[in-house]
Amino acid sequence: MRILIIEDEVDLASALRRALEGCGFACDVATDGPGGLYQAQTVDYDALVLDLMLPGLDGRALLQQLREMKPTPVLVLTARDTLRDKVDLLNTGADDYLTKPFAIEELLARLRSLIRRSAQEPRPILEVGAVTIDTVARTVTREGEPVALTPKEYALVEYLVLHKGELVTHSRIYEHLYDDREDTLSNVVDVYISNIRRKLGRDFVRTRRGQGYVVDA
Repeated sequence: MRILIIEDEVDLASALRRALEGCGFACDVATDGPGGLYQAQTVDYDALVLDLMLPGLDGRALLQQLREMKPTPVLVLTARDTLRDKVDLLNTGADDYLTKPFAIEELLARLRSLIRRSAQEPRPILEVGAVTIDTVARTVTREGEPVALTPKEYALVEYLVLHKGELVTHSRIYEHLYDDREDTLSNVVDVYISNIRRKLGRDFVRTRRGQGYVVDA
């Protein structure tokens, strides 16, 4: 899953990126409002972490403009904690908010919940046949037995299962699994798919040649 952090406090943005990457997310960072809005509009992120106090364009205005174009889940970081402020954020288009200071564990839990809900999968445990994915523990079992996946293999499995029944193209996979600092080989997704089939079964993922992949609903 790929997250955009829009935060002008460099130390906080770096800490958030490290925490999210440590939990398997791909992360990009924008440090001002105009840059954040441009990235949010041009990349199909799984979620945004948005600070309200930004140079150039404040977070509330950014959110209003983004909502005219895209439904990307947005978690707002704010120092404002009155009921009126919270209601205003939600009415502006925020999906959730965290009041500063906050615990990283809570931010991670809220992000995972937003991503699941946006994919119409509110449960943290996902099942496809004999395969079970725990999106909190980031573990996979097959017929009750644990399956060892690399971080990118797990990320691909989770993404495909959250979008089961959909055709997921190569370009869409690249956009959601890698941030803007990573260079990838053209065949790396095919390699991951081959490994996933070996570990989870040949029928776990279907290939539509020249189009992409499908995990059946």
